[in-house]
Amino acid sequence: MFVITADQVDSRRYHDRVPAALTLLARNPSSDGGSGRGFERTAGDEIQGVCEAPEEVLDIVTTLIRHGQWRIGIGIGPVDLPLPDSPREGRGAAFVAARDAVQAAHPVPGQLAVRARFAPATARGLREASGRHTKYAESALLLYARLLRSRTPEGWQVIDHLARGLTQKDTAVKLGVTPSAVSQRVRRAGWQEQVRGRELIAHHLSVADGRTDS
Repeated sequence: MFVITADQVDSRRYHDRVPAALTLLARNPSSDGGSGRGFERTAGDEIQGVCEAPEEVLDIVTTLIRHGQWRIGIGIGPVDLPLPDSPREGRGAAFVAARDAVQAAHPVPGQLAVRARFAPATARGLREASGRHTKYAESALLLYARLLRSRTPEGWQVIDHLARGLTQKDTAVKLGVTPSAVSQRVRRAGWQEQVRGRELIAHHLSVADGRTDS
């Protein structure tokens, strides 16, 4: 299971961004985490949610990075079931790992970290594989975050259309520009890099959580 804890960067200098972030996450079909729990404010300027699939983690991270000013910690590990209605009442190793991760993200320029925790009785091979792939996932996510943060509003505009399944030709019609202009924006926005990066990150998160063989 995955627990994501995020806190606002420089919250004393800026307005409270929690309500807007929660609204954006609520619009995301992945924000309810399937069998997990949607996001809510846990304390001060911090939010937390629980999700089951790596792809859901990526959707949530993408939303938070695009919204801006969030330090993100991703925790991997088991949780106590059944999950309570509120993430604030959740228990288990993944919650502890998420707390470790958001603290570890403080000195990192990318403002993001991934940590995993498992019970001592967990097989040594699984723990070692999880540790390796947790590091791989974190490295790939930092590159992914850098790509997203460098994207212009025009880049996001075309990516939003492509993510909904439109072709570049259809996107050009929607935006009232030439197909050539859309193609240039797509390249500058790093759409193919985003798609491939998501595949890589999802794999490493899956192995780190013990659900996919390394």
